[in-house]
Amino acid sequence: MTGDSSASSLIIGGAAASPRAPLPTLPPLSLYIHIPWCVRKCPYCDFNSHTASPVLPEEEYVDALLADLDQDLHAVYGREITSIFFGGGTPSLFSAAALGRLLKGVEQRITFAADIEITLEANPGTFEQEKFMAYRALGINRLSIGIQSFQEDKLKALGRIHNGDEALRAAGMARQAGFDNFNLDLMHGLPDQSLDDALSDLRQAIALKPTHLSWYQLTLEPNTVFWNQPPALPEDDTLWDIQEAGQALMAEHGYAQYEVSAYAQPGRPARHNLNYWSFGDFIGIGAGAHGKLSHPDGRIVRTWKTRLPKDYLNPAKNFQAGEKALTNEELPFEFLMNALRLTQGVDSRLYPERTGLPLESFAQGRLEAEQSGLLQVEPSRLAATERGQLFLNDLLQNFLS
Repeated sequence: MTGDSSASSLIIGGAAASPRAPLPTLPPLSLYIHIPWCVRKCPYCDFNSHTASPVLPEEEYVDALLADLDQDLHAVYGREITSIFFGGGTPSLFSAAALGRLLKGVEQRITFAADIEITLEANPGTFEQEKFMAYRALGINRLSIGIQSFQEDKLKALGRIHNGDEALRAAGMARQAGFDNFNLDLMHGLPDQSLDDALSDLRQAIALKPTHLSWYQLTLEPNTVFWNQPPALPEDDTLWDIQEAGQALMAEHGYAQYEVSAYAQPGRPARHNLNYWSFGDFIGIGAGAHGKLSHPDGRIVRTWKTRLPKDYLNPAKNFQAGEKALTNEELPFEFLMNALRLTQGVDSRLYPERTGLPLESFAQGRLEAEQSGLLQVEPSRLAATERGQLFLNDLLQNFLS
């Protein structure tokens, strides 16, 4: 594979960036690894996932991932990675042997932080006790388990391959395999879901004592089965009742909301995702993976990889499909669409540190957002108000160039 990064293969958006200050320090660096296969594509899913064949090309794909990483290393020379996230798809379809060879290859190429967080996404239908013990032995120290619901009718409506009993057992099996840090993924606003249904799911999840909960509303996305054949979803009043009651229930049990759809026990937020939301850097490898890298000269570049697995594995095609250098005009929106997802926002000083631009670069938008009651009037922080969190898209409109 060539992975050619010549100008002819790149997509550069916007006008040429005007000079800006070199970054005083480079942000923390993470690694995202995309494994694009699932047992079956869910009707609501718009991620880059593909139905797996009976035999996965594990060896070929690991080789490709390491070759892909090799071509990104020049941009991160001398830096260490603070977290790794295996996303998908369903990464737990891969064997421990394949993931072990991959992790060993990554560590040979780039330094791991001493306290590195390594997360693997898994579905209850792929849980095997021996396999997950082997994952833990590799150094994978966090799981994100895609439960979505514990109720049979809701799982069936969502096209999930696991049942309620498997969902219940998954958390216990994770703990028995040695994982003391794991997330449960739950959805609400499901087809024909009542307030009692939604709270029942949430109470069941809390009873399993995960360290982290991702709890988010089902949305109908373009290019999905649900978009073309919409199910009957709850009315807006019911959705609002679910949101309010669910947040209160989690707070009562010690799960603090720190992001739009993320709740954690004290000291247990997802460090990998916190790095995204605070405009940190990340390498993205794998079919369709995205990355964002800052350079000492002030350039900030987003990249994306070839999307289809068959093309990603084709030696005649490039790993990288394109890249875009962010302009000064784009940076306020790019930074704030991440940072304002955090319920406490970020220290205002983070903006010049991560962008090389002064706070004055979006002063007018900030003033308008404060006057509309969507952004907190607090010079030392950039944070949405409660209303701003509810209407985040409206808030961000103030910062579009």
